[in-house]
Amino acid sequence: MIVGIPRALLYYKYGVLWETFFDELGIEYIVSPETDMSIIRNGTTYAIDEACFSSKVYLGHVEWLIDRCDVILVPRIFNLGGDGEVCTKFQAIYDLVNNTFRHRNIQLINYNIEQKNSDYEVKAFLKMGKFFGRKKSSTMRAYLIARQIKWAWEMLEQRRNMDFLMAQDKRLKILLVGHGYNVADRFVGLPISDYLWNINVIPIRGDIVHKKQALAKSAEISSTLPWAFNKELVGAVALYKEKVDGIILISSFPCGPDSLVNEIIMRRVKEVPVLNLLIDGQEGRAGLETRLDSFIDVIKFKKGDYSA
Repeated sequence: MIVGIPRALLYYKYGVLWETFFDELGIEYIVSPETDMSIIRNGTTYAIDEACFSSKVYLGHVEWLIDRCDVILVPRIFNLGGDGEVCTKFQAIYDLVNNTFRHRNIQLINYNIEQKNSDYEVKAFLKMGKFFGRKKSSTMRAYLIARQIKWAWEMLEQRRNMDFLMAQDKRLKILLVGHGYNVADRFVGLPISDYLWNINVIPIRGDIVHKKQALAKSAEISSTLPWAFNKELVGAVALYKEKVDGIILISSFPCGPDSLVNEIIMRRVKEVPVLNLLIDGQEGRAGLETRLDSFIDVIKFKKGDYSA
């Protein structure tokens, strides 16, 4: 039995955990390819117009996996307990996928996390192990190993991020504030990072941050945000705003939580210039690069570099 994993949304947060878990249990899996225009077109075809761009991308990745695997991993997350709620798309994505592709006879893995009702992550993995006919002891062992690998991977990513942040050179440093599924997606966010590197500017990932520190610092900008993942990003802004030269907000149109959070950041963070980039899949590469060039020129001018 082959498991299909969409390379979108929460894959960028939990992909290492899922892949290691399946590796340890000897379960074959396939991950959809990097996002491209074909995947976006297919996802847009299946999505309603009002869906956010990230959800459209996700549906495109699911569609790519159909007929290439036996079951598809579509996690449903309702809340993370004391850390806060999650966007409604994560609560509804399982049902959305199930109903959108019901005519394709797809089978989804039951993966449900709702910590306020004691549906913890470990229970979701134990259910997956049972679904694949694995012993509870083997499943628990695979889960614990996967958690350790994920933790080690996060520490390495945080160290790499910090090394870039603390680099002692004259290059500008820009904090990219956006969810991993936007910032790290080959079509959505990576062109921004690549272009900044090309013009000798260091991009710092705001989604790669010590979770507890970020959640604690987020209250300095807003103490009332309900969304756990957004609170981590706001915390990253609070942690790094005095260490960077500018901030770029990256979100997908028309994400409600991101729209509110970005507005809060732009109103309350005055230490550095802020650029708000809204991605809907329609922008041309030239237009994006022009906005980035203009933003960097503004930063250089404010720092007294009149050659910009």
